[in-house]
Amino acid sequence: MRFFLKLLTFLIVLAGLIAAAYQPTVDYWKEKNRPRFRTVEVEEGEIIEVRNSTGTIKPVLEVHVGSFVSGPIVELFVQHNDEVKAGDMLATVDPLIYQASVNRDKASLLSRQAELKRVQARLQNAKNDEKRAMGLRADNADYISDTEIDQFKFARMALEAELLVTEASIEQARANLMNSEANLGYTEIRSPVDGMVTDRKIDPGQTLAAQFQTPELFIIAPDMRKEMHVFADVDEADIGYIRNAKEAGETVQFTVDAYPGELFEGTIAQIRLSPTETAQTVVTYPVIVSAPNPDLKLLPGMTADITFTIATRSNVIKIPNTAKRYYPQNREHVRKDDHDVLDGTEEEQPDEDEQRTDEEPPAAKRAEADTKRNRRHVWIEEDGKLRAVAVEFGISDYKFTELVSGDLKPGQELVIGLKKK
Repeated sequence: MRFFLKLLTFLIVLAGLIAAAYQPTVDYWKEKNRPRFRTVEVEEGEIIEVRNSTGTIKPVLEVHVGSFVSGPIVELFVQHNDEVKAGDMLATVDPLIYQASVNRDKASLLSRQAELKRVQARLQNAKNDEKRAMGLRADNADYISDTEIDQFKFARMALEAELLVTEASIEQARANLMNSEANLGYTEIRSPVDGMVTDRKIDPGQTLAAQFQTPELFIIAPDMRKEMHVFADVDEADIGYIRNAKEAGETVQFTVDAYPGELFEGTIAQIRLSPTETAQTVVTYPVIVSAPNPDLKLLPGMTADITFTIATRSNVIKIPNTAKRYYPQNREHVRKDDHDVLDGTEEEQPDEDEQRTDEEPPAAKRAEADTKRNRRHVWIEEDGKLRAVAVEFGISDYKFTELVSGDLKPGQELVIGLKKK
């Protein structure tokens, strides 16, 4: 009997121990097998949305200097990269034949001027003869006949016409001389602007042939130390953002390979209305960025990596982009109330789905769909399960996205994945 009492006591104690250890053991295994989530923290601060592009640096203006006359180059006065002023001599073409033309036309002009004096003298003599004849006829009509009067009159008129022809020939000779002098002047190739010689396409002794096409001798870029342009091809989808940034006066930042780590700044000067369509039917527009260049570091032809600042928001709640991209893969990790969100049926409208066809929706529906793309869900851990939080996003940068609406606060943890065990 005593043995059975002892056994019963032992069993009671053992059962008590088991009962006491059951719940902690269950809790232990439950805690041990509970999924561990990786999280990121909701922050507050500034977000700057940007668009990136590449572009080519070019001078604001390139003046192509050519030659109007033909002939051999006898002397060059500038080299590559020389800075010149407007009117500075760049090169000279052999002036020999053009100087000869000037001398010829000067002699021709002198000859016409001498001819003018001779005609003027003959005309004055004819006028005197006609005047004397008219005086004799006034004294006595029989002294001189009508025929003789007509001869004096028409001789005078012929010389007046000859005088006009001679005066016209003088103007022609003078014009020929001016043309020859202009051609002689063109043998001196001078700079039309202040600037820097970015290219020289001729050498001394080279012969120019300008009869069919004006030969290009120099390229001069003015004001390269003051301003340079960066030509960027921007996708049509981003042009609206670029236009808003231009109107807001946002700055543009860019880098060049020649100066690693150095940041250059500029402003949007122009959005050109000349689209370019690539082979993949992608339409781009040239966007011109104006940048100062006091140290002449930006050289023509450099490739620039450009960042356009589209919008800036300060003191906003920022959602890490990794939380935007996360979507639970295991249904068991999500609480039952959010299974519809997980299945994508939260806002399902069967009636509309049944009425859909394969045709493209109208523009209004497409615009509405674009707006709804910013309405998403992020996930937080609650009692070991994932709970969906409806949010609406605004602008985004490479790391964070603005929270426009949603029940989230700075410091709150958002789930981005499972921890490895």
